[in-house]
Amino acid sequence: MFKVLQKLLAVSVFIGVYLLAGCDTGLVISEPKSVESVGGGGSIIPEPKSIESAAGRGFTLKATTKIFYDSDAGRQPAEMLASYVRPATGFALPVKKAKKAGDNVIFLTMSGSDPGRECYELKVTGDRVVLKAGHPAGLFYAGQSVRHLLPVEIFARDRAAGIDWEIAPVRITDSPRFSWRAFMLDESRHFKGMDVVKSLLDQMAGLKMNVFHWHLVDDQGWRIEIKKYPKLTEIGSKRADTQIGGWKSEERSGVPHEGFYTQEQIKEIVQYAADRHITIVPEIEMPGHASAAIAAYPELGTKGEQIEVPVKFGKHFNCFNAADENVYRILSEILDEVVALFPGEVIHIGGDEVRFNVWRESDEIKGLMEREGLKTLADVQTYFTNRMSHIIERKGRRMMGWNEILGHDLHGFLKDGQTAEAATLSTNAIIHFWKGSSDLARQAAEKGHEVVNSWHSYTYLDYGYNKTSLEKAYGFDPIPEGLDARYHKAIKGLGCQMWGEWIPTVESMEKKVYPRLAAYAEVGWTAADGKDYEDFVERMKGQFRRWDIQGIEYGVVEAKPSKRSKSVKVAETFPDHKVAAQWTPAMIKKDWADVEFSVDGSIARGGEIDLAFVYASGAHGIDIASVTLYEDGKEISSDSHEGFSGAKRKNINYKLKIANYNPNAKYTIIAKIKGSGGTNSNGKVMIKFSE
Repeated sequence: MFKVLQKLLAVSVFIGVYLLAGCDTGLVISEPKSVESVGGGGSIIPEPKSIESAAGRGFTLKATTKIFYDSDAGRQPAEMLASYVRPATGFALPVKKAKKAGDNVIFLTMSGSDPGRECYELKVTGDRVVLKAGHPAGLFYAGQSVRHLLPVEIFARDRAAGIDWEIAPVRITDSPRFSWRAFMLDESRHFKGMDVVKSLLDQMAGLKMNVFHWHLVDDQGWRIEIKKYPKLTEIGSKRADTQIGGWKSEERSGVPHEGFYTQEQIKEIVQYAADRHITIVPEIEMPGHASAAIAAYPELGTKGEQIEVPVKFGKHFNCFNAADENVYRILSEILDEVVALFPGEVIHIGGDEVRFNVWRESDEIKGLMEREGLKTLADVQTYFTNRMSHIIERKGRRMMGWNEILGHDLHGFLKDGQTAEAATLSTNAIIHFWKGSSDLARQAAEKGHEVVNSWHSYTYLDYGYNKTSLEKAYGFDPIPEGLDARYHKAIKGLGCQMWGEWIPTVESMEKKVYPRLAAYAEVGWTAADGKDYEDFVERMKGQFRRWDIQGIEYGVVEAKPSKRSKSVKVAETFPDHKVAAQWTPAMIKKDWADVEFSVDGSIARGGEIDLAFVYASGAHGIDIASVTLYEDGKEISSDSHEGFSGAKRKNINYKLKIANYNPNAKYTIIAKIKGSGGTNSNGKVMIKFSE
């Protein structure tokens, strides 16, 4: 957290004022303290934009401390802060409206202007703690930082005796990088219940995440009460058994599974989230992943046949009948009740993994394609999706769906490689990118869609730590490679997804979610150039203690940097080569760029040269397209082929030749390079002359 400040201290004067996420803030430089010395907890996650420690005594929270707020909008975050500190301290701090702060006071003030709903400033002195923001959300997040600056025991559910509740003097100015910082829970596969959801919302709030994506509907269960269609929960919320042992396993648990949320329970959870400035986005899957709904109401299906709620996971063939007007009417009536429960702007319709078999065999679908001029089954899905988008828009909401709704055949279900040709998706739809080349996310943004990036290889929490480590999660950048800067605003942010097939217990779920949730929180909040994985690991020590105190399970006891973050002895790997040059993160770009290296000191004769690009450390590798050798600025040799240098290496050797060596010439090489998944990469260019 303080490494950046320590570097900046070498500059005699540095004043930076810049605009980020709608917030006008100043970057203040002063002598930093260690992580441990800024409060008893001292490990703020996610990392703030700017933090300035100061001399003098800190603020001590006492039983006589008061919490003041200066406007009605500040009352709720003030009361929330009082409720957070009461269990561990035993202090029932009074919360009152006041025009100004006094001594021994925590003062929440609205700035008068509105620089951004989630921006805040926090100043701690010996006399008072001042939280300043232009919106209640900013005040609430300032309160979360206060909790992180207090001793970690502040997170105890019962009184913690013998603790000095002191915060060191500090000033923070902060704002998020992205407006959409989401966590998704899939409860269709395994129902968890209200207490578990509230616990997750508490952890999200503490990490300044603001969207709870609630996957309530899928093949294996319908989890939301719809009063007009009661069979959705009477039948669709229950399955007779459950697959265990993996995707191809024939083993079953032998135990029925069921559960759903009443509308009253959903209202309570929605309010609980709103109090923590979290918006809930419900996902009602369509037209695929619809088996539970079709089991309840067979007339929704393309075949119209009675089926059972599946006990097996994976991709099922049943999907809604896109050619039946009655299906659109029923879905619209279901969504009437959904939008009445969820006041947020967005309704998620899923739209992923539609198996086209039943549509391909349906005379009704063939008739629809002929009437509407639809050339492919992907066009049928786009037709269906546009119909639902218009239905949702008429209800005053906005549709979101996984990136299959763009018409790409990501799974080969069309069998002929076709994509949507005749139908174009409304640009009002938000694209939830999860699969395929990152070029698909880039293309969606360029076509006018807003995009939430949830690329599965980086953000799926059902994947094990061997596939998606804490470090890999932390290294994710929601801005797709190669996206022109003018489209960056189209990337709303990111989501991380806890799919529910293989998390039957709360413990198994928590060990998947934590600690990676903290990494995704920092990806969404902290500016890319403010991230530092080793510093994050250090700050996570405090977060682990908080989770221990709260009884939260987590999957990695000690978040050490992986081997990729440690230097490797490349000279030992290439004993016949010598170091000619090196690359650093500052030299690497997200997109292809020419990187120049001087190799004068390593070239003393002519002949054939072998250049090896050997990764040494950092969170990312590099892709290499070509290497060209220049003599006094004139090209004399080149080698073009695709190479990759990271924890694994592929085709990293490039063959060049000096036909006529000139001892007085200057020799340089230019390599066309881009970062692979990011720019945090260090390595050495090794050189060897053929005998």
